[in-house]
Amino acid sequence: MTKDLILQNIAALKSHFSINYGIKTKVEAFTEKLFYTLFDTNAPLSQSIGELEKLFKEISVIACKKPTDSHDSVWDQFLEKLPSVLENLNMDATYILENDPASNSIEEVYLAYPGFYAIAIYRLSHELYLLDMLLFSRLMSEYAHQITGTDIHAGATIASPFFIDHATGIVIGETTVIEKHVKLYQGVTLGALSVSKYMKNKKRHPTVEKNVCIYANATILGGETIIGKNSIIGGNTWITKSIPAKSIVTNTTATEVKIKELK
Repeated sequence: MTKDLILQNIAALKSHFSINYGIKTKVEAFTEKLFYTLFDTNAPLSQSIGELEKLFKEISVIACKKPTDSHDSVWDQFLEKLPSVLENLNMDATYILENDPASNSIEEVYLAYPGFYAIAIYRLSHELYLLDMLLFSRLMSEYAHQITGTDIHAGATIASPFFIDHATGIVIGETTVIEKHVKLYQGVTLGALSVSKYMKNKKRHPTVEKNVCIYANATILGGETIIGKNSIIGGNTWITKSIPAKSIVTNTTATEVKIKELK
């Protein structure tokens, strides 16, 4: 096969879609700029917001098949939400500081906690999701996933304050609902049971009520599954049915320790 024929075949296979890959790098730049603008004390606020607006509209043109004049309106709506998002994130950071003995200062939480970064990008991308900027919001959440190892779908509903410790390997699905004062540790999955595509607009992921603590590698699945308030879910548990309030759920697998005799 000649080079020209190979190129023709590749072009033909690409012809059924239209993708501008540069949007990924633009969204990553927007995400970092937004985090910097909200949390760096020295950030020139007015200038940074202006730069964010320009980037936002460039991304919107590529990502959203909407009339050009609608981009101004969507930006204005997103900008209006930023103070309340920041207020919730400040509550999240304080909750992390209060509940993690390893945290030494609020500055450490903002600068060095991947769980906080993941929560921050979720809360910001969630506002875009609500504005029907679905690709934009998904690219933001996937960037946070890449950076932190935490996969929070922008469509999830998560109240503040919220605590994620260690972060790595956490998965939170699109229709998950998490109430206030919930704590998650690494490897937790709040996911869906295997469902058909027609259930896209149905609730497929669990509800976690307030004051619940879920330890490492617990898996909780299903849209009808509710974890009742004030419950503790132990590590490595598998849950597909609702748990009553004030429950303690543990994995019954036994670990046996033997002392090796020296010869």
